[in-house]
Amino acid sequence: MEKAERAALFRQRVIERLDAAKISRSQLSRETGIDRSTVAQILNGEDARLPNSHLAAEFASCLGVSADWLLGLSDRSETAAELLTAGLRFADAKKTPADQQLIEWHKEAAGHKIRAVPTVLPDILKTADMLEWEYQLFVDKTPEQATLAIKDTNEWLQAPGSDYEVCVPIETVRSLAEGSGYFETIPEAVRKDQIKWMADKCGDLYPSVRLYLFESRKIYSAPLIIFGPLIAAVYVGRFYMVFRERNQIQGLTRHFDALVRDSSVDARSAQNIIRSLI
Repeated sequence: MEKAERAALFRQRVIERLDAAKISRSQLSRETGIDRSTVAQILNGEDARLPNSHLAAEFASCLGVSADWLLGLSDRSETAAELLTAGLRFADAKKTPADQQLIEWHKEAAGHKIRAVPTVLPDILKTADMLEWEYQLFVDKTPEQATLAIKDTNEWLQAPGSDYEVCVPIETVRSLAEGSGYFETIPEAVRKDQIKWMADKCGDLYPSVRLYLFESRKIYSAPLIIFGPLIAAVYVGRFYMVFRERNQIQGLTRHFDALVRDSSVDARSAQNIIRSLI
């Protein structure tokens, strides 16, 4: 970026923050100790030079942003201390698709690709009977609430531009077919309907939804969900570890992409492979 471009970006971002914070130019001058004529020259574009480090730091401090962001050296406006806090935080996990936090993250990431490794099966591919069996033990969320949340998600999936990738261990699908492990107590009819439903949905929703099956012996993943470049959440049981820093999200995205690349069953084949287990 040329010096003149950086100076123009500095001016633009300062003006944006002034407007957002409802701070006048006179107040900016008073709080930074910088002469009003100098402030006017910078914000009116009369001085095309880059501000010195002292001026940039004073402006950033007054506006509550980082000097790097004002100068176009960072895409994040938070200060270093705020970035440390915002980079990783914890959010309660309800283990239910009716969790308001998940819904809010989906809304925030509208228009971006969603990548998910579910705890067991993806909620968007579950039958109502499966949801009822799975969430009947949760006193704070009813199966009906879970079903309504999935309906809302499915409507989102039908919208133009939706893009949802899911990776599931193939051993999980085999356990469902056999009625073993996690699925040991589920009624056989519910299991069979779930397999058929999941196979059908893999075909009906493709390519908006793409399911990949990987072998856990070959590659492992903790449950996680990545909301485009904005948020990544790793599920650890009672809470999510939530990442918002770009490098952290990129690292988890690379991990997910490796799952897709090393999957033993790709999205085009998932429907037939799952149906063969009925």
